[in-house]
Amino acid sequence: MEKLTKSGYGELIKKISELVARSRTELAKTINTKIVHTYWTIGKYLVEYEQKGKVRADYGSELMKTLSRELSAKLGRGFSQRNLRDMRRIYLLYPKWQTLSAKLSWSHYCLLLSIEDEAKRRFYEKESIKNLYSFRELKRQVSSALYERLALSKDKKGVLELCKKGQIIESADDVVKDPYILEFLGISESEKLSETKLESALIGHLRDFLLELGRGFSFVNRQYRITMNNIHHYVDLVFYHIELKCYVLIDLKIREFRHQDAGQMNFYLNYFKNEVNVEGDNPPIGIILCLEKDRVYVDYVLGGLSNKIFASRYKLKLPTPRELADEVKKDIGRGETK
Repeated sequence: MEKLTKSGYGELIKKISELVARSRTELAKTINTKIVHTYWTIGKYLVEYEQKGKVRADYGSELMKTLSRELSAKLGRGFSQRNLRDMRRIYLLYPKWQTLSAKLSWSHYCLLLSIEDEAKRRFYEKESIKNLYSFRELKRQVSSALYERLALSKDKKGVLELCKKGQIIESADDVVKDPYILEFLGISESEKLSETKLESALIGHLRDFLLELGRGFSFVNRQYRITMNNIHHYVDLVFYHIELKCYVLIDLKIREFRHQDAGQMNFYLNYFKNEVNVEGDNPPIGIILCLEKDRVYVDYVLGGLSNKIFASRYKLKLPTPRELADEVKKDIGRGETK
């Protein structure tokens, strides 16, 4: 055994483990694809049967009930009335099998099918494929109203691009959200919160926070120290955005946005630009993550700055799309009256 270990026994174990892990992953993908194809084909059979027999809507409901009962008795689980309706609908929405993605499971598609708005459904489909969302991650993005948060800040052309291509990241404006939804922290809005506690909670749920930040973010450090004139300053969170090739600095505030926050972030960004950036890096981006902000006040404070600084709110619970829309209207209303 000692001889085997010295001649690469550990490497042998590693190779076998990696091979089995890859095989299991590939097998799971193959099974998922086969399941989706099977259910899509069943949906095709259902639609063809209805069309051939000119099935009326009221009879269609009875058909699903009867089919569900008989197929469940004959084949077991998986043939509830809801599942059969989803099989029928996936065929109607994707009449060409080739338009379905092998990267998405039946669970992904069932969730997508529950989204009535076609533009929104297309957006989440594109994002799931591009970002390789697990079912849990897709469900979380839908629940946190990612589409609404991105769409409400864009014009009609921008919204159209969202549903055609998903989120396109070309500039700093494309990676910043408002608000950020931090419900995964499990912190009550009534709970007394400190910036240190918020920071620690975000680090403790880093995977979820990276999902909320979006594609391309890579964690660098927390409490990044900057020393100037023998005085220490600390940036709460530092990330690097791979696609934009720049550092993203996040400063946490458990209160409303103040103009002093912009000066502090401007200092951090200038330091990173001159002392941390290397050849190939683009200018850093700053995000002041605060509890509240006044849009007009923020515009006056940040207007004219050469550095890219954003003030975004965070929410500790999931808002509804209607609540998000109402907030945007409220902010616009404030701007028009001032």
